Amino acid sequence: MTTGDPDGLLAEQLLRLTRRMHRVQKHHLAQSDLGITPAQSRLLRTLAHVGSPPRMADLAELLEVVPRAVTTLVDGLEASGRVRRVPDPANRRVIRIEVTDEGREALRTLHEARRSAAKEILAPLTDEQRETLGGLLDTLFDGEPLPESHHGRHGDHGERSRA
Repeated sequence: MTTGDPDGLLAEQLLRLTRRMHRVQKHHLAQSDLGITPAQSRLLRTLAHVGSPPRMADLAELLEVVPRAVTTLVDGLEASGRVRRVPDPANRRVIRIEVTDEGREALRTLHEARRSAAKEILAPLTDEQRETLGGLLDTLFDGEPLPESHHGRHGDHGERSRA
């Protein structure tokens, strides 16, 4: 890619970094012998972040997948004892999905694999570079432009202004 397309270059760099993160995380997960797919991992993490056990349809919406995909993922996680289907106390016809103790243990292992992968990938960066990268990523996640005070800071080739 040429330097004539800086946004295209950044997009390519972000894609390459994402792929590398997945590869390194997958390597760390393989060492843990957890036997969980990336999609199952995502479903478990989603369950861990919702307040109460969701319905399958809610999970499909949160994961932005079709309900049938959630059924397959839940079936696999249920077979391994990491989640269970439970009736809704307010409406026994509704089934909710909750994480089991085995699922929480898997989440701890997943978290450690992600942490190890991040540590490996970020190793070449200084603490200041990590802080800057974190701020930039927060801005991208939030979709808000950097405040004016940040623009000058990054215009000095990453050096902080002494204001």
